[in-house]
Amino acid sequence: MLMHLSQVQDIGFRALVEDIAKLYDLRWFVFNDPDGSIKIVCCGDNGIITNFLEELEFKGTQRGAVVDEIKSEEIPFEIFLPQRFQRLYTDELADIGRKLDKGNELLTDIKKDTSSLPGIKDVLDSYIGEQREHNQWMKEYNQWMKEHNQRLEKILEKLAER
Repeated sequence: MLMHLSQVQDIGFRALVEDIAKLYDLRWFVFNDPDGSIKIVCCGDNGIITNFLEELEFKGTQRGAVVDEIKSEEIPFEIFLPQRFQRLYTDELADIGRKLDKGNELLTDIKKDTSSLPGIKDVLDSYIGEQREHNQWMKEYNQWMKEHNQRLEKILEKLAER
């Protein structure tokens, strides 16, 4: 089963997925996709997976997640998944960049509040400039990751055809 959950990043959603999946004894892995969604690959009885998804949506909403949709599709062949939960860190740089963008917004507000402190304006301006360069690099990297993930999806589709 492949699941696509949207608008759930930066609220600890993957940890919630891990906790619930362990309760249902599912074999699976999860990762953030550059498009802002979370992808989950798991195997188990369809009824158990349905219960897992229902609990995930309910508890996710309680944590502030906006679960616009859960798309699930059955993979028609066996995937050998690890016995224990695995987080795939394919997205660390994208996560860091997104979180740094949020930090920059906070710094802008701090900059306004502390503009009377000597030298602080120069320090913050320098940091913001460096961060803008980093963010540009991250946008390029995210585009590369998007293309990479599209290639992986095509490979999975071809495998599913077999």
